[in-house]
Amino acid sequence: MRFGLAVQLLVFGVSVLAARVQVTWDVGYKSISRDGFSTWRAIGANGQVPIPPIYVTQGDVLELTAINHLDKPITLHAHGLFQRNSTFYDGVGMVTECGIPPGGQYTYMIDTGEQHGLYFIHGHYGLEMSEGLRAPFIIQEKEQSTEYDEDILLTLEDWGQQPEGELIERLKQVSTDSLPNDYKTGLVNGINGNISQTVQFECNRRYRIRVLNIGLDQSFKVQIPGHTMHVIEADGVTTKPLRVDGLDLAPGQRYSVIVQALESDEFNYGLNVTMHADFLDPVPGLTPRYYPQVIEYRKGAPMREYAQQSDDALVWPDDFTLEPRDECEMGSADRVIELNKRNYLPGMGLPYYGLGNTSYASVRVPTMLSALTMGDLARDPLVYGPQSSVIVLNYMENVELVVRNGMNRSHPMHVHSRVFQVVERGPWGDAQAMGKRVVPLQVARPNNPMRRDTVVLPEFGYIKLRFKADLPGAVSIVHCHTEHLAQGMAVVLVEAPRVLQQNARVPQALLDNCRALGFPISGNGAGNQGYDLTGLPPAIAL
Repeated sequence: MRFGLAVQLLVFGVSVLAARVQVTWDVGYKSISRDGFSTWRAIGANGQVPIPPIYVTQGDVLELTAINHLDKPITLHAHGLFQRNSTFYDGVGMVTECGIPPGGQYTYMIDTGEQHGLYFIHGHYGLEMSEGLRAPFIIQEKEQSTEYDEDILLTLEDWGQQPEGELIERLKQVSTDSLPNDYKTGLVNGINGNISQTVQFECNRRYRIRVLNIGLDQSFKVQIPGHTMHVIEADGVTTKPLRVDGLDLAPGQRYSVIVQALESDEFNYGLNVTMHADFLDPVPGLTPRYYPQVIEYRKGAPMREYAQQSDDALVWPDDFTLEPRDECEMGSADRVIELNKRNYLPGMGLPYYGLGNTSYASVRVPTMLSALTMGDLARDPLVYGPQSSVIVLNYMENVELVVRNGMNRSHPMHVHSRVFQVVERGPWGDAQAMGKRVVPLQVARPNNPMRRDTVVLPEFGYIKLRFKADLPGAVSIVHCHTEHLAQGMAVVLVEAPRVLQQNARVPQALLDNCRALGFPISGNGAGNQGYDLTGLPPAIAL
C-alpha cells in the first residue's frame, strides 16, 4: 500500500473563497476495527475514520463548522495555533466554551496569520481525541523558504482496544494497584502499522516529510536507514537545518525533515516506525512495537539491510540542539511560576493529578466567561474556583514556568495559544533509587533558545519555559497531552482579563450552546457573584 503523495488539498466538505477556507465536519460515530482485532464505536467526521487532513495556505482563515451528531458535547481545538483576540475559538471544554451540545453546531474561525507548518485539530472536551476526533492540519508557506520537490505526510497515532472514555470509567471502579497495561496498536497514516505501506522515492529528488504524533499516550520513533534527515521545523517553528538519524515524537509533537533521495535505485530501504512508552515495561511483541514501512525506489528491488544500532549511538533532535531560524534572545524572568506535578491516590479508582495544590477539574462557567463578566474580581484567581487552577498573568510580563516531575513517567506538556522558549532541563527527585537514568543538566544558548508548543517533561526531571504574556485577554490551558488531562494535570493562564472585557466579541452561538447545555454564561466558577462558590464540588487537594 502506498502513501507517498504530493501535496494537494485533501479536505472534504470544503469550498475555497479567496483566503477563506470553509470546512464542515459532521461529527458522528462509526463502528470500525483499526487494529485488526477489536471493533468499537469510533468518532469520525462525514462518515470517515480517519478524518482526512486539512491543507490551507499561510494567511488563510479556516472556517471549521462542527455539527455534533454524538450523544455528548464536543469541542475542537487547533493544536499549536495562536489565539490573538480569539480565545473563544480555542476549543477547550469549560475553559473557553461550554461545548457543542448534541444536535448543535459551532464554527471555529482559525486565522493562520503568519503561521505555517504542521499542526492538527482534535476534540478537547473529554477523551474524544483518542476515539478518532483528530486530523492533521497543514499550513503551507506562501513562498517556499526551503527547496524540496515533494511533500509527504506521515501521521502516527495509537489505538486502544476499547474507547478511552469507557476505559477510564471502568478503571474508576477498581483499586489503583490493579490498573491494567493497555498495549495499543500503532497506526501509520490511519492504517494498522503491521500493514506495510510504501513511500515512493525517485533518485536525486528532495523530500519534505512532515511527521506528527496525534496519539494519546504513546511516543513514536522514525528512522530511514541509509538516508540523512535534516530537521527544518518543530511544532510549527522553522529551524536551522539539523542533521539527525531519527525522530522521537511524544504526543502532540511535530517535525518536518528534508530527506535527499539517493542516486541509485539498486535497493529499496526501510522506513522504520517504533511505538514506545516509558511507563510500560518491555514485553516482547507488545511493547515496544515495530512497524516496518518501505521506501521504494524500484518495484521488485531487494531491500537494503542494516545492522541495528542502539539509540545512544544515533543523533536525535533535542530542544538544546535545535535552533530557530528566526533568532530571538532568551527572555528575562519577571515572574517565576512553580508547577510541581503531584498526585492523590484514593483507595479506589484512578489517581488524581495536578500541577499545584489541587487537581484541575471543570467548573460550571467556562473560565473565559468568568474572566469576561467578573469585572475587577477577574484578576483574583479565587473567583474561578480552586479546581479551575487559574493563574492570572499581567500584560507583557516575562513569565518563567518551572515544571517539576518526581515520578517515573515523562509527560508531554502543551501550552495553548503560543510557543515558549525551552531554557533549562535538569534532574528532580530520586531517579537512582528507582533505577532510572539521572537527567543531565542542560541550559539553552542565551542568544537563541529553541521555541515550540509541546515539550517533554522528563521522568524525575524539571523544565524551565519562558514567554512574554503578550496575548491580552487570552485564556490558555497548560496541560499534559495524555489521558492525565482527564485526571487533572493542568493549569489555566488568564492574561490581562480587563483587556478581554474591553475587546472580546464572543460569538452568540457560543452563548447559545452554553444555555442549551444548561450552563450559566456569567459569574464566577459556580455561576454566582463575588466569592460565593456554592454549587461547585469540593476541589481535590494534592
